[in-house]
Amino acid sequence: PRAGMITWLQDVKRLDVYDGSQWVAVSTGASLWTTIPLASGFAHNGNNNGTLQYRLLNISGEDSLQFRGAVARASWPTTPEGNYVLNSTALPATVRPQTLRTVTVPCSDASSDRIALKLDVQTNGFLNVFGTGAKVKPPWISLNGTIVSL
Repeated sequence: PRAGMITWLQDVKRLDVYDGSQWVAVSTGASLWTTIPLASGFAHNGNNNGTLQYRLLNISGEDSLQFRGAVARASWPTTPEGNYVLNSTALPATVRPQTLRTVTVPCSDASSDRIALKLDVQTNGFLNVFGTGAKVKPPWISLNGTIVSL
């Protein structure tokens, strides 16, 4: 191969380019969106943002996990715990990060003193949201556009 050559790997749906010494992944093809089963108390389509889903991306050779959609919560305990796991089953091993990934996600300011919460995408495949409490009971939490590296 010569530097600048490109190849499409159909089996993994990936575009690679030869940089002169090695093949480097540039992008992956369309990865299907997969709905995330939610833990008790949460529902899909918070704030009309759609069903909470994920897909695998490859951005400039780095595998990443992208989310879209939001969760809703019609009611909270009088004194909510400080964190809640959003999904009822773990994400598949192929889309779990190698180390903990922490990002900020928006939430409703209605019934909440905050407009954002902390989301941990854990190595065990669970999505844990932090920051809820007596004055933080948002009716929706959005993961739209959230991307974490794997």
